[in-house]
Amino acid sequence: MAQRDPALNPDTQPRISVCIANYNGEGVLGDCLDSVLAQTTDERVEIIIHDDASTDASLQLLREHYPQALLIASEANVGFCIANNRMVTQARGEFVLLLNNDAALAPDALATLLHAAMQQRPQGILSLPQYDWTSGALVDRGCLLDPFYNPVPNTDPQRRDVAMVIGACLWLPRALWQELGGFPEWFESIGEDLYLCCHARLAGYPVQVTAASGYRHRQGASFGGNRAGASGLSTTYRRRRLSERNKTFAMMICTPGVALWLLLPLHLLMLTLEGIVLSLLRRDARLWHEVYAGVGRALWAQRKHLRAQRKDIQSARHATLRVYFSGFVLRLRKLDMLLRHGAPEIR
Repeated sequence: MAQRDPALNPDTQPRISVCIANYNGEGVLGDCLDSVLAQTTDERVEIIIHDDASTDASLQLLREHYPQALLIASEANVGFCIANNRMVTQARGEFVLLLNNDAALAPDALATLLHAAMQQRPQGILSLPQYDWTSGALVDRGCLLDPFYNPVPNTDPQRRDVAMVIGACLWLPRALWQELGGFPEWFESIGEDLYLCCHARLAGYPVQVTAASGYRHRQGASFGGNRAGASGLSTTYRRRRLSERNKTFAMMICTPGVALWLLLPLHLLMLTLEGIVLSLLRRDARLWHEVYAGVGRALWAQRKHLRAQRKDIQSARHATLRVYFSGFVLRLRKLDMLLRHGAPEIR
């Protein structure tokens, strides 16, 4: 059920719609929303929040302290993709910013994104430099991709064009979202940002990061894992399952031309070897059956849907192979992480 503050004028058209997906974010939502309300922009901004059947006091917090936001309170937990699709359907702004509930914008973030959008030809996807919440260290300026669609953080201040930006802070025209079809709801969560950015680049739209401003992010707070701590990498079975499955889906749908038939068999072979080695090292049969063997099962179960999606997207491709693969780097992100942090803990 969507609730909008009755004091707001429904005829006042916002320029920017900030969409925040929330699940049990009572402890982080205030920082996120306060950062949006503190933006130094003269543009009209609307805030839309989708609460995904939270079991904490998120709804009470939102209703008592942020009545100016449009609240979509879901009776069932539907996941990140559906939550964002619902919000953008309700959005009225020319531009949409998808913002994680565990992120907070710099005061000039929206003004910076809007200025950058006005310079894009055509207008595509944008993000800001991402900084770690605790240390303040730069995390990335968008991401490149390795040959197997693993995100490689870009830290080059001179590089604006990237392969993808993280969905924690993802800006695009609402019309482009509609053209691309939004997030694939059958992804559930994880990898939807990778898919959307690859789809946009295939269709001839830029994916870029701004030079200035930024956002702070409690990495992994909203979904568990995705951040190296003092004891190394830590993640969950569900996150790893969705990550490996959805990266493979994105590769299957978006890789142009014959490149897919070179990359996909090699990817599946390396994924199989990785699963065997990690499962044996950790003596964890669940890891093999739930995460790695699950990729093959999912590909087979979704084969007809994946072929149809691939046909639709590739038939509308405008980017050349050279342009599409300009966002890729010849390095193995997983090997880098293994050498730096060791095998991940999965809980």
